[in-house]
Amino acid sequence: MEVKKIDDELQTFFVALRKMMYINDGVGLAAPQIGNNIRVIATTQREKRSDKNKLIGETIMVNPVITDMSKEMITAEEACLSVPDVFGYVRRHKSVTVEFLDQKGHKQTKKLKDFNATIIQHEVDHLDGILFVDKMVKEKPSKKDTWKGKEKK
Repeated sequence: MEVKKIDDELQTFFVALRKMMYINDGVGLAAPQIGNNIRVIATTQREKRSDKNKLIGETIMVNPVITDMSKEMITAEEACLSVPDVFGYVRRHKSVTVEFLDQKGHKQTKKLKDFNATIIQHEVDHLDGILFVDKMVKEKPSKKDTWKGKEKK
């Protein structure tokens, strides 16, 4: 459900969403994953996929819409907090442009590429009721460390 108003209650939810993302060692989290059917996602931005501890930013996105996608595609390993112990390869756009409202209700636009573009596509899919397993091109055997896969062209 689209967010119509950003109020104090929603600000509290933003904090909880971000906290749940980090507690569960995620790189992104969508509101529906924690029981709130609104169009809000928490995302991190990383320098590269293989170093998930190198955080370069985080963003709360309200009503995110992907407005542009590259023609170039990448296939990379994904996992999801909603589907524990399942890993697989998903084909996604190498870069995307996303428009959204920030936590204060200001319109923002971000252009993201590589792993950061994958995170956005994955989380926006959640808002549309799509899981990565719905788009998986190949399943991968379970492993403990989710994000050590290498991007393939």
